[in-house]
Amino acid sequence: MFDQLLHALPVVFHPANFAAMVGGTALGIAIGALPGLSATMGIAVLIPLTFGLDPLVGLGMMAGIYNGAMYGGAIPAVLLRIPGTPASIVTTFDGYPMAQRGEAGRALQIAVVSSAIGGMVSAIVLMTLAPPLARVTLAFGPAEYFWVGVFGLSAIAVFVGKNPIKGIISGCIGLLIGCVGIDTITGAQRFTFGNVNLFDGFNIVVLLTGLYAVPPALAMAEEAVKTGISRAKLKVKSEHGMFDDWRRLWKVWARSSFIGVLVGLLPGAGGNIAAFLSYNETKRASPDPDAFGHGAPEGVAAGECGNNADNSAALVPALTLGVPGSAVAAVILGGLLIHGLRPGPALFRDHPDIVYGFMIQMFFTSLLLILIGGVIGTRVFIHVLRLPRVLLVPLIAGLTAVGVYSINNSMFDLYMMLGFGLLGYAMERLDFPLAPAVLGLILGPMAEENMRLALLISQNDWLVFVTRPISLGIAALTVLVLAFPIVRDSIAKRRTAHAAAS
Repeated sequence: MFDQLLHALPVVFHPANFAAMVGGTALGIAIGALPGLSATMGIAVLIPLTFGLDPLVGLGMMAGIYNGAMYGGAIPAVLLRIPGTPASIVTTFDGYPMAQRGEAGRALQIAVVSSAIGGMVSAIVLMTLAPPLARVTLAFGPAEYFWVGVFGLSAIAVFVGKNPIKGIISGCIGLLIGCVGIDTITGAQRFTFGNVNLFDGFNIVVLLTGLYAVPPALAMAEEAVKTGISRAKLKVKSEHGMFDDWRRLWKVWARSSFIGVLVGLLPGAGGNIAAFLSYNETKRASPDPDAFGHGAPEGVAAGECGNNADNSAALVPALTLGVPGSAVAAVILGGLLIHGLRPGPALFRDHPDIVYGFMIQMFFTSLLLILIGGVIGTRVFIHVLRLPRVLLVPLIAGLTAVGVYSINNSMFDLYMMLGFGLLGYAMERLDFPLAPAVLGLILGPMAEENMRLALLISQNDWLVFVTRPISLGIAALTVLVLAFPIVRDSIAKRRTAHAAAS
C-alpha cells in the first residue's frame, strides 16, 4: 500500500493535477459560501466538463470542490447565520454569536483549521482502510454483490431524509430508471419504446446533473433574489493567529474527527449528522456546557471538524464496494464510472495510480484549505456573498447544458437532463430525498445482474443467497437496517404513552 502511495505521489503533483486541486478547492469554497449551493451540486455540474480530461485531473477538481465546499459553508454561517451547506448548520450555533461580539475572523480561522484537520484525518483513514477492504471483497461472488447492492439501497433509503417511506419510494424510482435499456443477461430491450437513444439506458451523468444541478437553479430563479449582501456586513478582522487556539481545541479535534469518520463509514449518514453528534459530545464533555450557543470556540471547532471528517470516510465503502456513504460520494462514484473506473478490487489492481492518487488528492486538498481558505482566501471568498443569487441561474444552466451536450453531442441528453431536473425539483418540493434515486440507478442494475448470475450458477437454487457466511451476514445487516425505523417508532410511541400516563 505504501509503495503504491509513493508511486502515485509524482503523478498527483504533475502541474495539471496540482492546478486542478488548487482550482477545485478555491471553487469549492466559493460554492459552499453561496447559500443554496452545495458540494453535490458543484461536482454534478463539473462531471460532464471533465469527460475528456485525464481521470486524475477530474478527480483532483472533485476532491477540491468536496473539501472546499464543506468549509465554505462556514463563511455565511459565521457572518450571517445562514448555513451555506446543510452540514454547516451547527456552525451557526456559536460562529454567529462570535461574529456578533467582533470575533468573526477568529471564528473563521477556527473553522478552516478544524475543517482541514478533520479532512486530513478522514483521508488517512481512507488510505488505511480502503486497500485491505478491497482485498476482502475478492472473496465476494455474485450472491455477495447482490446483498451489497440491496444493503446499500436499504441503508440510503432508510437513513437519508426524515421519512423512510419516501426514501424507499425514491430508491424505487432509481430502480425503475436503471431498468431502461438492453438486458445484459438476455439481450432483450426493456422500456426503450423503440427509441435507439435508450438502448444503453440513461447516462449516469445526465441523471446526476439533472437531479442535483437543475433544482437549485430553479429554486434560485423562483426566489429571484436580486440583491447581494452589503460590504459592511462582510468585514473580517482577527487579533488571533490561526493556530493560537490549538492547545484549547486539540481534544475537540480528536473527538470530532473520530465521530466524523465513524459516521462517514455508515451509508446514508452524512456530514450534518457528524456535525451534530460532534457538537453534542463536545458540549457534554465540556466543563462549561452553558457557554455553547453563546459563542464558544469549541462549538465551531466541533461542527466543522466533524462534518469534514465525514468526507473521505464516506468514500471507503464507495471505492471498495460501490456503496457510497453520502450523496456527494454517490456523485463522485458516478464520476468514476464515466471514466471507466468501476469500484472494487479491480480498481486497486488495474488503476493503482488513479485510486491511490485520488486518496492523496483528498488529503492534500484538505491541507490546501489552510492556505487558500485561511491565509489567502477568506477575505476574498466572503465577497461571493455580494453576488445576487439570481445571476447564478443562467451560469449554472449554461455550464450544465454545455457539459451534458459534449458527452454524446446529443440533444436527447439535454432533454433528459431537463426532465430529470424537473423530477428532482418536484421531489425536493415534496421532501423526497434524491440520493436513493441515484443509488437505485447505480446499485439496482448491479444487484439484478448478480442475482441472476447467482441463480444461473446455482441452477435456480435460491439458498445460494444465504448459504455462505458473508452473504448471510450482509443479509442480516439489511434486515436490521429495514427494521430500524419500525423499532425506533415503537420505542418513541411507548415513551410518549408512558409520559402521558405519568
